[in-house]
Parts: sequence; C-alpha cells; structure tokens
Amino acid sequence: MAKPSTRQELAEYGKRKLGAPVLEINVADEQIEDLLDDAIEIYQNRHMDGVELMYLKHKITNQLTDTIQASNAEGAHTSTGITTTTATGNITGIGTTTFSYVETQNYIQIPDAVIGIERVFKIDNRTISTNMFNINYQLFLNEIYYFSSMELLQYTMVKRYLNDLDFILHPDKQIRFNRRQNRLYLDTDFSSLKEDDYLIIKCYRVLDPNDYPKVYSDPFLKKYFTALLKKQWGQNLIKFTGVKLPGGTELNGRQIYDDGVAEIEALESKMANEYELPPLDLIG
Repeated sequence: MAKPSTRQELAEYGKRKLGAPVLEINVADEQIEDLLDDAIEIYQNRHMDGVELMYLKHKITNQLTDTIQASNAEGAHTSTGITTTTATGNITGIGTTTFSYVETQNYIQIPDAVIGIERVFKIDNRTISTNMFNINYQLFLNEIYYFSSMELLQYTMVKRYLNDLDFILHPDKQIRFNRRQNRLYLDTDFSSLKEDDYLIIKCYRVLDPNDYPKVYSDPFLKKYFTALLKKQWGQNLIKFTGVKLPGGTELNGRQIYDDGVAEIEALESKMANEYELPPLDLIG
C-alpha cells in the first residue's frame, strides 16, 4: 500500500522499497519495531508536521488542585496541582564543603504528549482587561465614532505604546519546563493567583499516529524509516561480506549499510533545512 495507515503497513512498505518479496530482507520483526519507534520519535521531535500548536487550560482552585484540558482535544488530564511545598537537603561539594538549599516545588504536571511550552498568558494583566474603566476600553469607546476622520496610524501607535507600558509594568510570568519531568514551573507570586481563574498555556503536542493515521503516510517518515531499515539490513549482513551464495551471488552488507547511512544523513540534513522549525532566537 503506497499510503500506509498502520505500523504494519509502514513496515511492509519499507521492505517492498528495499526489494521484498523479490529479495529477502534479513531484519527481525523486533528490530523493525525498534526502527519504527525511532523513526516516529525523530519525526515527532524535529518535523514541523509531527506536532501541533495547542492551548492547555488550567483551572486554579482553593485546594491547589487543578484540571488541565486541551482546548482542541477530547478528555482531560488530571494532575496534582500547583505544589508549593518546599524540600530541603544538602549538596556536598569538593572536599568537605556542604551547601544547604531549599527548593520550592511550584510546578504544574503536564501531559506526556507535550514536548515544548512557549508561554503562559498573563494572569494579572491590568492594562488589557474587560473592565469598563480600562484605558483601552475608554480609548476605543471615545474614538470609535471618529474613525472616518482620524488617522488610524495614530490610533495604532497609541495602542502599541499602551502594550509597551503593560509589558514593562507587568511582564510575562517566568516559566521553566523540562519534558523529561513533565513539569511546568511557575516562578511567580502565588498570592496573585485567584481561585477559579485559568492559566492558558501555549504549547506543542506530538501527533499520535494511532489517532492520526495519516502520519504513517508522511513522505518524509516513509523515506526515513526505509533508510533506517536499509542501514539495519546492511548491519546484519556485514559479517557475511564476501560470502558467496549458490549461483555465485556475493553478499555485500557493507555497501548496503553505507548506502543506508548516507540516505539517513541526507534526509536529516533536508529536514533541518526545510521541515524543522528554526530556534526562536534565529527568527526575526
């Protein structure tokens, strides 16, 4: 099937690209499963089509328990809440020097599928709000009737100026996230958080091929898995290099292995240049 929609179909596709059933592909089923996992992991971590931008909704309660819900996904992920207890301990350095520390565990548990968090939207934004005495509201209310005669450039510049003031007076909350811990740390004053308020978390979630079968038919994933399969096939045959089969055919596992490695390097280079999102500090 040219457009595989399951793991098994992708495995069969890769073997056909290498010559099956005309040739016997000497790769064990267990090795194929490992290669599928490796290919999907690389695709989800580095390919722009392997993730989706989404927003998690986190409700603050009086008991510091919470529910994280995906705004564009079914179901909910329940975590243990914003933990604000402290941990104490000692770190022994060079020689006999001992350093004492206190760690505040101010984190939110994040679902496993989230691989990166870009920001947490402002909680206590005072300049941009729905209050009728808000300066943005008053500006819009007083100027809306004069849009036909006023300069839109001036209005835009005033709005930008107000946003700059808000950024200086009320900067974004500092956050820390490590996907191996599945914890989003909020470095903020928790007295500013109010019960029943929501934290909106802008993040990236990997696409699960079981939920989105079109992932298996992605052109890059098919080529990358086939290259991994070729490399493994050649690696299995390297020790038989020079062995002649009946009919005079000679195995050349080294050449198959080298071809697989070259294809993998070419695909990864192409992905970095065409399919991978650039680092944020290189945008602009």
